[in-house]
Amino acid sequence: MSDHYIRVGFMPLLDAALIVAAHEKGFAADEGINLELVRETSWANIRDRLAVGHFQVAHMLAPMPIAFNLNLTPLAAPTIVPMALGLGGNAVTVSNALWRTMEAEGASTDLDARTTGEALARTIKHRRSAKDTPLRFAVVHPHSGHNYELRYWLSACGIEPGRDIEIVIVPPPLMSDALGEGRIDGYCVGEPWNTAAVEAGHGRIATAKAAIWRSSPEKVLGAAARWAEERPEALTALLRALYRSARWCAEAGNHEELAAILSLPAYVARPAEWMMPALSGRLRIGASAYASVDDYFMPLARAATFPWKSHALWFYTQMARWRQVTHTAENLEIARNTYRPDLYRSALKPLGVALPGANAKVEGALRTETPVGSEGASLTLGPDGFFDGTLFDPDRVDAYIASQAHSNDD
Repeated sequence: MSDHYIRVGFMPLLDAALIVAAHEKGFAADEGINLELVRETSWANIRDRLAVGHFQVAHMLAPMPIAFNLNLTPLAAPTIVPMALGLGGNAVTVSNALWRTMEAEGASTDLDARTTGEALARTIKHRRSAKDTPLRFAVVHPHSGHNYELRYWLSACGIEPGRDIEIVIVPPPLMSDALGEGRIDGYCVGEPWNTAAVEAGHGRIATAKAAIWRSSPEKVLGAAARWAEERPEALTALLRALYRSARWCAEAGNHEELAAILSLPAYVARPAEWMMPALSGRLRIGASAYASVDDYFMPLARAATFPWKSHALWFYTQMARWRQVTHTAENLEIARNTYRPDLYRSALKPLGVALPGANAKVEGALRTETPVGSEGASLTLGPDGFFDGTLFDPDRVDAYIASQAHSNDD
């Protein structure tokens, strides 16, 4: 008999893999958990159902719990992040027509963020001269890594979000169809919804999250703070089950089985072949074009499940940059305290898991794979960082926000 009943909400995305495999492969049951998975249709539904107690935990966009705790969104309850659900996993896809124009302007065919972004900037300049309507790109939620990383990429390439490109919200499963119908010109989303556009002949993958901010978080485990406080044993058991699931998901020999599981109607409900590109790192980016990205989606390596406070703080700086929140010392602390590496350490230390020696790091400091000090097993981090070579020091948030303020002047 199970000791813990936990209902978890998730979106039909490849990066729900750890949660799905924890249920399907018995890792949750082995930890005494009766895990009920509930497939949702929008991030707003996940937010609302967590807030009213329908879910104890959920598959969440990495910045969402921070936004909840900063009261940036309606009907949100205090939420913590005791674990990440992997690194990477999303990309930027554009329509075939836009890609042809970008390619003529020198866009890279290997997903390089700098050359592709600069080609997009030149395309936009020509459109402005011709008085064409602004391009429209979609993201999945205002408080998503997609929104912040897309904006970061565009801005660093000389494109002003909101003026040069309109950014709208579209649920992940509708992205490819919206592109095919000409409602949008591009989007940033998790897999398999980039592959979906390529398979349907609607678009071209232009660049990837792994090329914009390498080794960066995508989805996290969001837990209702009150439930986590009242049921610490259940949370600990869940973190252990998810870590064991991450270890299984990371094994290349399991990828075909994982893809088949994710393809089931209860989960992503799309062909297994659509899952394999992200799992293998061998991407079909266009009709007859391919690219290899070894770290496109990472469920375990580079401390992929560790909830770094520096990740939380970078997302907070983007909320301040795009005027979603006023930067204050109090808001900074709320963001910092949303991610809970202490709970992760407490749950996983008995398993001998590699635990980083610190709770935060300078993002972008590691240019190569680097062994770092850790508890438990040995740990290698990096390469990480931003395509434009900047660093984010979590101890210098004020200076970082100030350095970005000039690009937000309307």
